Amino acid sequence: MKLIEHIKSLWPRWSLLPAAPFALWTCFWLLRGKLRWDHLAATILAGSLAYYSARTKKLYLCLLPVALVGILYDAMRFVQNVGLTPDNIHVCDLRAREVSLFGYVVDGRGYTLHDFAQAHATPALDRFFAVPYGVFLYSVMGFAAFLVWRHTPSAHRFTWGFFALNVLGFATYHLYPAAPPWYYHAYGCVVDLAAKASPGPNLLRVDAWMGVQYFTGFYGRSSDVFGAIPSLHVAYPLLMCIEGWKLSRLPAKIGLIGFYLWMCGAAVYLDHHWCIDIVLGSLFTVVVAVGMRQLRSFAEPKEDSEIAVLVP
Repeated sequence: MKLIEHIKSLWPRWSLLPAAPFALWTCFWLLRGKLRWDHLAATILAGSLAYYSARTKKLYLCLLPVALVGILYDAMRFVQNVGLTPDNIHVCDLRAREVSLFGYVVDGRGYTLHDFAQAHATPALDRFFAVPYGVFLYSVMGFAAFLVWRHTPSAHRFTWGFFALNVLGFATYHLYPAAPPWYYHAYGCVVDLAAKASPGPNLLRVDAWMGVQYFTGFYGRSSDVFGAIPSLHVAYPLLMCIEGWKLSRLPAKIGLIGFYLWMCGAAVYLDHHWCIDIVLGSLFTVVVAVGMRQLRSFAEPKEDSEIAVLVP
């Protein structure tokens, strides 16, 4: 058949492997009776990119690490409370450190920037800061596609760096579980391992304004309630700045920096991350970016490499 010949021309070895992780993940949730539309969408998109043409195969190889993060994020529910106990989760001790480093004192009482933001929240600011939180994943994929067009080695460093950041972040969530600001404002210093993830009050208001539970659906199903440190939200745009800096003209550089700063402001205003989280998220990014450049294989990845050697 021509279809089989076409597939083998693109993938001489392990021809069915490119779409296998996504197809198997979809089947897993189908058998459990919990299949979602995004499972099907990921499988269809991965298969289309992997098998349509040599050009889309190139894009597939670049976006693969981003898609694998989606599976990893989904799988985190199975280890939700591994390593977590009421005694090792940081809530008020973390807030006290935040006050000492980035907060302010009024009448002898310490406050954080988050306290100020929540007291002065407005619908206009809710919507303004909701934008980077709503588009960050699409920005990552779009930026990766841009890098494929401009400079393939940078594209591979970016997407595998994105993967590495998430693995490090997910590991840190269990090694140093930390409650986000919205949790403190909702529960105080009490640790409740059964607490449900929330997009926070600001994004809930945005959902109500839009009439669609966009942020509730995305952030509400997170399994890492105590995953404030590090802030991966600010890590992603900083990684974009690092990998896209030499390939971008001045207006684009300003845009990249602006998006990073916008995300930092959103993380605080939306009550999702402490300033400490932002600093550590940025530090994680720099370490990963430097580490990727030390790996010779990421300097000049082979564009036509097979799945067996997908880590370029």
